[in-house]
Amino acid sequence: MTTFTSRSLDVPSIHEELVRDRIRTLHREAEEHRRAASIMRLRRARRDVERASARLRHALMSMV
Repeated sequence: MTTFTSRSLDVPSIHEELVRDRIRTLHREAEEHRRAASIMRLRRARRDVERASARLRHALMSMV
């Protein structure tokens, strides 16, 4: 009976550890997703700036 009680006490702690590990993994994945989204926004903004700069140069050249 002691062995059974000991095993039954270990199972919840293993389950809890698995749950905690999954939560940590989800947090890590969410942070990676936020970083990737931030990098994509930054790249898009840089592209937009480059396009605007090119349009401005073109407009200034046509004025000359």
